[in-house]
Amino acid sequence: MHEFDLKNDSLSRIRVVLVNTSHPGNIGAAARAMLTMGVSRLVLVNPKHFPAAEAVAMASGADSVLAQAQIVTTLPEALSGCVWAAGFSARPREFAGRVFSVRDMAEVAAGILYKRENDIALVFGTEMSGLSNEDLARCSAVVTIPANMQYSSLNLAAAVQVATYEIRTTLLSNKVWQPPRFAPASHEEIERLFVHAQRTLTQSGFLNPKRPKRLMPRLRRLFVRAGLEKEEVNILRGILAQMDRLMKCTDDIE
Repeated sequence: MHEFDLKNDSLSRIRVVLVNTSHPGNIGAAARAMLTMGVSRLVLVNPKHFPAAEAVAMASGADSVLAQAQIVTTLPEALSGCVWAAGFSARPREFAGRVFSVRDMAEVAAGILYKRENDIALVFGTEMSGLSNEDLARCSAVVTIPANMQYSSLNLAAAVQVATYEIRTTLLSNKVWQPPRFAPASHEEIERLFVHAQRTLTQSGFLNPKRPKRLMPRLRRLFVRAGLEKEEVNILRGILAQMDRLMKCTDDIE
């Protein structure tokens, strides 16, 4: 996949902050999720076990994210220098302030990253209870991932993946890699294909010229709508030619 230009190295100014993470495997899995989206700045607030071999194993090659991870003791330390922080929560909070869906959050975050040179933070709480109300109060906004209300608890790494994916695609304006473009068939080439198909179908008995119904108009529409390439027309003409030989059709066709 091609790497697209991200204005002002925006992804490098995103911090993923994990607060009081219990299981080192979740830290490693989160690192892997981050790196697949081009985000590499990980900040850990009082992790229970880190560094740990389990984190490295779950990172599946995203060791660089773990090696550069910053460990702090408080959330204010983790947010130092940030101009905006999004605290993630699956459950409603009474004093939540501004609440965004993860997609709306991405729009806000992308706008800040485009216009400023400061950092923003995506803040995630513990595996069991999420962020405390006090932690959320330190964030600029509360963000929720609109999951199934009957089972809305995402794995920590999955939540990180969704959040970083939404920001990345917003920054890229949903651009994706494109396959190579091959030479399109000309109108004349498609018309010759149509004539050849009509002859072969008639010779095979599939098309009855006396009762053609709407077969050929539909086939013409199919050929035009498909946007055939030159090579595709050649393949179809080759198939028809082989059918002609098998039926011993000797009439020449261009």
